Amino acid sequence: MKLLQLYIDDIIKTALAEDIHYTDVTTDNLLDDSHRSEAYYVAKDDGVLCGIDVARRVFELVGADVEFTINKKDGEYIKKGDIIATMKGSTRTLLKGERTALNILQHMSGIATATNRCTELVKGTGAMVTDTRKTLPGLRPLQKYAVTVGGGKNHRYNLSDGAMLKDNHLDAYGGIKPAVSALREKIGHMVKIEVEVRNFDELNEALECGVEVIMLDNMSCEDMKKAVEITAGRALLEASGNITLENIKEVAATGVNIISLGALTHSVKCFDISMKIKAEK
Repeated sequence: MKLLQLYIDDIIKTALAEDIHYTDVTTDNLLDDSHRSEAYYVAKDDGVLCGIDVARRVFELVGADVEFTINKKDGEYIKKGDIIATMKGSTRTLLKGERTALNILQHMSGIATATNRCTELVKGTGAMVTDTRKTLPGLRPLQKYAVTVGGGKNHRYNLSDGAMLKDNHLDAYGGIKPAVSALREKIGHMVKIEVEVRNFDELNEALECGVEVIMLDNMSCEDMKKAVEITAGRALLEASGNITLENIKEVAATGVNIISLGALTHSVKCFDISMKIKAEK
């Protein structure tokens, strides 16, 4: 997955406008344009790096005049104490971009690291780890990208990517069969249909409709194993709901094809990275 610069720049500009508004009271009154400094990013934990090019772009947009050297690239596993990148140039630019760049870099690296832990736990089972649409407003492009850097896959990017009948759709329309039938009459041949099911009766109904993907909503591992047996390869099965690092390996062992986790994006812990400016002698 490669992010469009258009998306990246829009997100960065919004973040910078939020953080700086019209002036940096401290930096603009303390330092003049000619002041130069050297700085570096240092990892304070172990994990997967993600967002280093986005961080570099922050300094280009906030004031340029910074030479940014990348030592570690997206997808690399870094360890505490590693120097991720070095910067040399305008002190004003370094200080104005510091927080925005770190916020993005830490958040994206946190997602990549969490995703990597999940993918390592399910390795060898055949199950893929995916994200969901439970992303932070405005940050979806960066968050979805970070999941792929961590070794995961993307679920729907937005509501236009596929037809997904969840419980509220089904309850509002009157059930699986009428809803699937109504969709098939209107959608194009390239659009897949996924149906969320809560029990075996709904599973069998979805299978009878010939849908391509079935989400097993908050089922126990025992029930998921039975669902895999019933399905017998007729549809892809997605496990969703209450999946954690503690139980994801057991979930993968049931034979499901997909494991989706909203927690990868909506509540992930930031990866600890600091920017340090070398003190003047």
